[in-house]
Amino acid sequence: MIINVKVNPNKKEQSINEQEGCYIINLTSPAETSPAEDNKANIELIKMLAEHFNTNQMNIRIKHGKNSRKKLVEIVE
Repeated sequence: MIINVKVNPNKKEQSINEQEGCYIINLTSPAETSPAEDNKANIELIKMLAEHFNTNQMNIRIKHGKNSRKKLVEIVE
């Protein structure tokens, strides 16, 4: 399954919401706005998606947009 994801950094609470076929991910860490430092925001994103879809983190891959707020993510089931 391939999903569109939009990441919103610096939120008070972490959450995942689906709106019009796109998943809106709210992250509490400011890592998404800083330079791609050790891939922290993407790692946190993958952890959240793995928990949300009840799958292993190894089954989730960012196909496009690793350095962007808008991403294309593949989830292998």
